[in-house]
Amino acid sequence: MSRSRTRDDFARGFRAMAPLWLGVMPFGLAYAVTARGAGLSVLETQSLSVLVFAGSAQVSAAGLFGAGAAGVEIVLTTFLLNVRHLLYGLSLGRETALTSRQRPLAAYFLTDEAFGVVAASRERGFPFLLGTELSLFVTWNLATLAGALLSAGIPDPAELGVDLIFPLAFLALLVPLVRTRSELLVAVTSAGLAYALARWLPGGLPILVTGVAGSLLGAWLTRDRPPDRGIDFDDAAREVA
Repeated sequence: MSRSRTRDDFARGFRAMAPLWLGVMPFGLAYAVTARGAGLSVLETQSLSVLVFAGSAQVSAAGLFGAGAAGVEIVLTTFLLNVRHLLYGLSLGRETALTSRQRPLAAYFLTDEAFGVVAASRERGFPFLLGTELSLFVTWNLATLAGALLSAGIPDPAELGVDLIFPLAFLALLVPLVRTRSELLVAVTSAGLAYALARWLPGGLPILVTGVAGSLLGAWLTRDRPPDRGIDFDDAAREVA
Protein backbone atom coordinates (compact mmCIF):
# COMPACT_ATOMS: atom_id res chain seq x y z
CA MET A 1 0.00 0.00 0.00
CA SER A 2 1.38 3.42 -0.99
CA ARG A 3 2.00 6.13 1.55
CA SER A 4 -0.61 8.31 -0.13
CA ARG A 5 -3.25 5.56 0.16
CA THR A 6 -2.25 4.95 3.78
CA ARG A 7 -2.62 8.65 4.64
CA ASP A 8 -6.00 8.81 2.89
CA ASP A 9 -7.30 5.76 4.77
CA PHE A 10 -6.03 7.13 8.07
CA ALA A 11 -7.68 10.50 7.40
CA ARG A 12 -11.00 8.82 6.58
CA GLY A 13 -10.84 6.90 9.81
CA PHE A 14 -10.01 10.02 11.77
CA ARG A 15 -12.94 11.92 10.23
CA ALA A 16 -15.32 8.98 10.66
CA MET A 17 -15.12 9.42 14.42
CA ALA A 18 -15.97 13.15 14.29
CA PRO A 19 -19.72 12.72 14.96
CA LEU A 20 -18.85 11.08 18.29
CA TRP A 21 -16.60 13.90 19.46
CA LEU A 22 -19.61 15.72 20.93
CA GLY A 23 -20.23 12.71 23.15
CA VAL A 24 -16.58 12.13 24.03
CA MET A 25 -15.82 15.67 25.15
CA PRO A 26 -18.45 16.02 27.90
CA PHE A 27 -17.64 12.49 29.10
CA GLY A 28 -13.96 13.40 29.28
CA LEU A 29 -14.80 16.57 31.17
CA ALA A 30 -16.99 14.62 33.59
CA TYR A 31 -14.21 12.11 34.22
CA ALA A 32 -11.68 14.88 34.90
CA VAL A 33 -14.04 16.62 37.33
CA THR A 34 -14.60 13.31 39.14
CA ALA A 35 -10.88 12.58 39.29
CA ARG A 36 -9.96 16.03 40.58
CA GLY A 37 -12.76 15.83 43.14
CA ALA A 38 -11.32 12.51 44.33
CA GLY A 39 -8.00 14.18 45.05
CA LEU A 40 -6.01 13.25 41.95
CA SER A 41 -3.59 15.83 40.60
CA VAL A 42 -3.72 17.18 37.06
CA LEU A 43 -0.83 14.88 36.11
CA GLU A 44 -2.47 11.81 37.66
CA THR A 45 -5.80 12.62 36.02
CA GLN A 46 -4.16 13.01 32.62
CA SER A 47 -1.96 9.93 33.04
CA LEU A 48 -5.03 7.72 33.46
CA SER A 49 -6.40 9.00 30.15
CA VAL A 50 -3.09 8.31 28.39
CA LEU A 51 -2.28 4.94 29.97
CA VAL A 52 -5.72 3.43 30.62
CA PHE A 53 -7.79 5.20 27.93
CA ALA A 54 -11.13 3.71 28.95
CA GLY A 55 -13.77 6.15 30.11
CA SER A 56 -15.95 3.96 32.31
CA ALA A 57 -12.91 2.31 33.89
CA GLN A 58 -11.30 5.67 34.57
CA VAL A 59 -14.41 7.07 36.22
CA SER A 60 -14.69 3.98 38.41
CA ALA A 61 -10.99 4.10 39.29
CA ALA A 62 -11.23 7.76 40.23
CA GLY A 63 -14.21 7.05 42.48
CA LEU A 64 -12.37 4.18 44.14
CA PHE A 65 -9.31 6.37 44.66
CA GLY A 66 -11.51 8.93 46.38
CA ALA A 67 -13.07 6.23 48.57
CA GLY A 68 -9.63 5.00 49.64
CA ALA A 69 -9.94 1.59 48.00
CA ALA A 70 -6.98 -0.75 47.87
CA GLY A 71 -4.88 -1.00 44.72
CA VAL A 72 -5.97 -4.59 44.07
CA GLU A 73 -9.64 -3.60 44.14
CA ILE A 74 -9.02 -0.76 41.70
CA VAL A 75 -7.10 -2.99 39.28
CA LEU A 76 -9.70 -5.78 39.39
CA THR A 77 -12.57 -3.36 38.83
CA THR A 78 -10.79 -1.77 35.89
CA PHE A 79 -10.05 -5.21 34.47
CA LEU A 80 -13.69 -6.32 34.63
CA LEU A 81 -14.84 -3.12 32.97
CA ASN A 82 -12.45 -3.67 30.07
CA VAL A 83 -12.79 -7.42 29.51
CA ARG A 84 -15.31 -6.74 26.75
CA HIS A 85 -12.45 -5.48 24.61
CA LEU A 86 -11.34 -9.09 24.22
CA LEU A 87 -14.53 -9.70 22.25
CA TYR A 88 -13.90 -6.60 20.15
CA GLY A 89 -10.34 -7.71 19.45
CA LEU A 90 -11.37 -11.22 18.45
CA SER A 91 -13.96 -9.85 16.05
CA LEU A 92 -11.62 -7.32 14.43
CA GLY A 93 -8.79 -9.84 14.31
CA ARG A 94 -10.88 -12.13 12.10
CA GLU A 95 -11.76 -9.39 9.60
CA THR A 96 -8.74 -7.08 9.59
CA ALA A 97 -5.33 -8.05 8.28
CA LEU A 98 -2.88 -6.97 10.98
CA THR A 99 0.83 -7.68 11.26
CA SER A 100 2.47 -8.77 14.50
CA ARG A 101 3.63 -5.17 15.04
CA GLN A 102 0.25 -3.64 14.30
CA ARG A 103 -1.78 -5.85 16.64
CA PRO A 104 -0.45 -4.45 19.96
CA LEU A 105 -0.91 -0.88 18.73
CA ALA A 106 -4.45 -1.52 17.50
CA ALA A 107 -5.30 -3.31 20.77
CA TYR A 108 -3.95 -0.50 22.96
CA PHE A 109 -6.10 2.20 21.35
CA LEU A 110 -9.21 0.03 20.82
CA THR A 111 -12.45 1.42 22.27
CA ASP A 112 -16.17 0.74 22.02
CA GLU A 113 -16.57 3.70 19.66
CA ALA A 114 -13.72 2.71 17.34
CA PHE A 115 -15.04 -0.84 17.12
CA GLY A 116 -18.54 0.41 16.36
CA VAL A 117 -17.41 2.78 13.60
CA VAL A 118 -15.17 0.18 11.96
CA ALA A 119 -17.85 -2.52 12.20
CA ALA A 120 -20.39 -0.21 10.56
CA SER A 121 -18.02 0.70 7.72
CA ARG A 122 -16.65 -1.30 4.79
CA GLU A 123 -13.08 -0.43 5.76
CA ARG A 124 -10.99 -3.22 7.25
CA GLY A 125 -7.45 -1.89 6.85
CA PHE A 126 -5.09 -0.97 9.67
CA PRO A 127 -4.70 2.72 8.65
CA PHE A 128 -8.47 3.30 8.82
CA LEU A 129 -8.70 1.47 12.17
CA LEU A 130 -5.80 3.44 13.63
CA GLY A 131 -7.33 6.68 12.36
CA THR A 132 -10.58 6.03 14.23
CA GLU A 133 -8.70 5.04 17.38
CA LEU A 134 -6.35 8.03 17.45
CA SER A 135 -9.21 10.39 16.62
CA LEU A 136 -10.89 9.39 19.86
CA PHE A 137 -7.63 9.24 21.80
CA VAL A 138 -6.73 12.83 20.94
CA THR A 139 -10.24 14.14 21.64
CA TRP A 140 -10.50 12.26 24.94
CA ASN A 141 -7.15 13.49 26.21
CA LEU A 142 -7.82 17.09 25.21
CA ALA A 143 -11.17 16.95 27.03
CA THR A 144 -9.46 15.42 30.06
CA LEU A 145 -6.83 18.14 30.14
CA ALA A 146 -9.45 20.88 29.84
CA GLY A 147 -11.54 19.31 32.59
CA ALA A 148 -8.56 18.83 34.89
CA LEU A 149 -7.50 22.47 34.53
CA LEU A 150 -11.00 23.97 34.71
CA SER A 151 -12.77 21.45 36.94
CA ALA A 152 -14.08 24.01 39.43
CA GLY A 153 -16.12 25.85 36.80
CA ILE A 154 -17.54 22.89 34.85
CA PRO A 155 -21.13 21.75 35.55
CA ASP A 156 -22.11 18.10 35.56
CA PRO A 157 -22.60 17.14 31.87
CA ALA A 158 -25.36 14.71 32.87
CA GLU A 159 -27.42 17.65 34.14
CA LEU A 160 -27.17 19.25 30.69
CA GLY A 161 -28.45 16.10 28.98
CA VAL A 162 -25.35 15.57 26.82
CA ASP A 163 -24.93 12.06 28.22
CA LEU A 164 -27.62 11.00 25.71
CA ILE A 165 -25.25 11.59 22.79
CA PHE A 166 -23.36 8.32 23.24
CA PRO A 167 -26.42 6.01 23.28
CA LEU A 168 -27.92 7.79 20.29
CA ALA A 169 -24.63 7.62 18.38
CA PHE A 170 -24.28 3.89 19.02
CA LEU A 171 -27.89 3.34 17.97
CA ALA A 172 -27.13 5.12 14.69
CA LEU A 173 -24.15 2.78 14.19
CA LEU A 174 -26.22 -0.30 15.00
CA VAL A 175 -29.18 0.27 12.69
CA PRO A 176 -27.30 -0.21 9.37
CA LEU A 177 -25.78 -3.46 10.69
CA VAL A 178 -29.18 -5.09 11.32
CA ARG A 179 -30.10 -6.66 7.98
CA THR A 180 -31.84 -9.93 8.84
CA ARG A 181 -34.43 -11.20 11.28
CA SER A 182 -31.75 -13.11 13.18
CA GLU A 183 -29.66 -9.98 13.62
CA LEU A 184 -32.73 -8.03 14.74
CA LEU A 185 -33.57 -10.72 17.29
CA VAL A 186 -30.00 -10.71 18.62
CA ALA A 187 -30.00 -6.91 18.88
CA VAL A 188 -33.36 -6.71 20.68
CA THR A 189 -32.55 -9.61 23.01
CA SER A 190 -29.12 -8.20 23.85
CA ALA A 191 -30.59 -4.77 24.57
CA GLY A 192 -33.19 -6.23 26.92
CA LEU A 193 -30.65 -8.43 28.67
CA ALA A 194 -28.19 -5.56 29.14
CA TYR A 195 -30.93 -3.35 30.57
CA ALA A 196 -32.01 -6.05 33.03
CA LEU A 197 -28.48 -6.96 34.12
CA ALA A 198 -27.47 -3.32 34.61
CA ARG A 199 -29.91 -3.17 37.52
CA TRP A 200 -28.27 -6.08 39.32
CA LEU A 201 -24.64 -6.45 38.26
CA PRO A 202 -21.82 -3.98 38.92
CA GLY A 203 -19.34 -2.34 36.57
CA GLY A 204 -18.82 -3.76 33.10
CA LEU A 205 -20.28 -7.19 33.84
CA PRO A 206 -23.61 -6.47 32.09
CA ILE A 207 -21.77 -5.61 28.87
CA LEU A 208 -19.51 -8.66 29.14
CA VAL A 209 -22.35 -11.09 29.86
CA THR A 210 -24.55 -9.58 27.17
CA GLY A 211 -21.73 -9.71 24.62
CA VAL A 212 -21.13 -13.40 25.23
CA ALA A 213 -24.85 -14.24 25.34
CA GLY A 214 -25.58 -12.26 22.17
CA SER A 215 -22.71 -13.95 20.34
CA LEU A 216 -23.92 -17.41 21.36
CA LEU A 217 -27.48 -16.57 20.34
CA GLY A 218 -26.31 -15.30 16.97
CA ALA A 219 -24.19 -18.41 16.41
CA TRP A 220 -27.14 -20.67 17.28
CA LEU A 221 -29.56 -18.81 15.02
CA THR A 222 -27.16 -19.02 12.06
CA ARG A 223 -25.80 -22.50 12.75
CA ASP A 224 -27.14 -23.93 9.46
CA ARG A 225 -25.98 -21.07 7.27
CA PRO A 226 -22.69 -20.81 5.34
CA PRO A 227 -20.19 -18.21 6.59
CA ASP A 228 -21.20 -14.67 5.67
CA ARG A 229 -18.60 -13.23 3.34
CA GLY A 230 -20.28 -9.85 3.34
CA ILE A 231 -22.04 -7.96 0.57
CA ASP A 232 -20.04 -6.71 -2.40
CA PHE A 233 -21.96 -3.56 -3.24
CA ASP A 234 -19.96 -2.94 -6.42
CA ASP A 235 -20.89 -6.39 -7.76
CA ALA A 236 -24.51 -5.85 -6.73
CA ALA A 237 -24.62 -2.53 -8.56
CA ARG A 238 -23.18 -4.11 -11.71
CA GLU A 239 -25.78 -6.89 -11.60
CA VAL A 240 -28.61 -4.36 -11.33
CA ALA A 241 -27.16 -2.36 -14.21
